[in-house]
Amino acid sequence: MHDTHFLLTDLFFGIPALLAIGVYIGAVIITNRRGRLRKWPWLRTVSFISGVLFAAAAVVGPLSRQSHADFTAHMAGHLLLGMLAPLLIALAAPMTLVMRTLNVHLGRKLSRLLQSSFAGFFTHPIVASILNIGGLWLLYTTGLYSAMHANIWLHIIIHIHVFLAGYLFTISLIYIDPVFHRFSFTYRTVVFIVALAGHGILSKFIYAYPPAGVPTEQARVGAMLMYYGGDAVDLLLIFILFKHWYQSVRLRKYTSVEV
Repeated sequence: MHDTHFLLTDLFFGIPALLAIGVYIGAVIITNRRGRLRKWPWLRTVSFISGVLFAAAAVVGPLSRQSHADFTAHMAGHLLLGMLAPLLIALAAPMTLVMRTLNVHLGRKLSRLLQSSFAGFFTHPIVASILNIGGLWLLYTTGLYSAMHANIWLHIIIHIHVFLAGYLFTISLIYIDPVFHRFSFTYRTVVFIVALAGHGILSKFIYAYPPAGVPTEQARVGAMLMYYGGDAVDLLLIFILFKHWYQSVRLRKYTSVEV
């Protein structure tokens, strides 16, 4: 890709990243000034800013440029953009903050959208898993990976998909924001296990059969990074999911005792 293409992607991704951080901080200031007894947790703000910066690092700047020639760098960007950043942003509860910031009329409209079958479809654990893991299989086992580096708009679209699919997958498993289409902990855990298997098998497939144009050594290092780095992020997801499960069981037992 030429320098003009890099400049275009820097602007395309960099400006929205800065705007997202600015809007989030502005929303925090607004909701804190409304005299609520409970201020917005500062850790959520840190989580959101960190998530956006990690996502931006994958598509803007040195790592993004290096990823076009180095598959290992590309895979590092994938872990940041498709796994770590979505988790950190989900933990920042952006929809909850928006609901607290909007007026009643707009808040009800957003609530109706979140309750719609459209939102329910894309946040279904199975659908989100297919978009996330299935998209990665399509990227690395077809000619799509090579085509992405030759076409600037395809490059942009794929990176947007990687982030959104990672975010939908995350929020389909752990409930931080308000959820109107809920699934049991058992159901989500089973889907998660299958998705983990799909991700792990893909990393081994890449190790044995590198994408077209990727040197074998780079593919092997990138595949190991995908396997072990992905496991590290997944462990965080597992911890949060099981923590919520434990808290739910404990709350039900406490409630039944009180009754």
